Amino acid sequence: MTKTRKTRQIERALAVLAALDLPRAQQNERSALCLLALLDLTPTLRWSEAGSPALGITPIMEWARTHYERQYAPNTREIFRRQTMHQFCEASIAVLNPDDPERPVNSPKAVYQIEPTTLALMRTYGSREWRSTLASYQATRGSLIERYARARDLHRVPVVTPVGQELSLTPGPHSELIAAIVESFAPRFPPGSTLVYAGDTGDKAAFVDADLLVALGLRLDMHGKMPDVVLHYREKNWLLLVEAVTSHGPVDGKRHDELQRLFANSSAGLVYVTAFPSRAIMKRYVAEVAWETEVWVADAPDHLIHFNGERFLGPYPVGST
Repeated sequence: MTKTRKTRQIERALAVLAALDLPRAQQNERSALCLLALLDLTPTLRWSEAGSPALGITPIMEWARTHYERQYAPNTREIFRRQTMHQFCEASIAVLNPDDPERPVNSPKAVYQIEPTTLALMRTYGSREWRSTLASYQATRGSLIERYARARDLHRVPVVTPVGQELSLTPGPHSELIAAIVESFAPRFPPGSTLVYAGDTGDKAAFVDADLLVALGLRLDMHGKMPDVVLHYREKNWLLLVEAVTSHGPVDGKRHDELQRLFANSSAGLVYVTAFPSRAIMKRYVAEVAWETEVWVADAPDHLIHFNGERFLGPYPVGST
């Protein structure tokens, strides 16, 4: 059977990924299409004609559908981001948000672009210069990866845990709010509390105290719908489940029930908290906040807003809400 131009171009992209020593998990058609999209290489173009458009995840998927007739469901966006583009950036094949490095990775405006040195290499594929250019590229690739890693680190959000451990989170308002919860909310309202879990938009989990979770009777799927921050208030044996809200919903009735089921085996009482960066943002969501939960606002850190109930901060028996 004669191979189509589309098939041959995808095979070339796979060969390039293998030549770049990408892990086997990224040597697949999805990653090949991502590479072709970043190079804007439609089936009829030569690699010497490669471009460098800045594309988000959804535009990459749409490009694959338009030019290669590969249809992906909208709910696979995270697979593209976490299982291909994240590795492309780590390997310095692509650069995340070259126009604005502080833009969050989960922002709807996030874009990826082929790294300039990598683009120059790609344009030699299929030519006599490919092997010598690849050898030179591989020889300097370590320093290239280090340079981009340092650039990414410059924009990360630092966090210091209650015991002085230093973490760094992916840039963005969401991470800044998580930092405020750990550094400002925790010392004020559950003083002396222990950080059990902190999420991150880039790596999902920035910190997990697995031993403490087991001690509390919990064996959780870290890939599930974890709250953004979990704190253990040892003095009262409370577990504070804190959601950081910058662009999505608070602890409403549905989320309250999800968290209650997720932490059903906890030996500590559950306290539900929604954190907002400001009162202006809180106003957008206040009608959705579930009763018998707490609200904390980072720009007024000394105050806690209690949504009804018989106590100002504490767990409620299951089924009381």
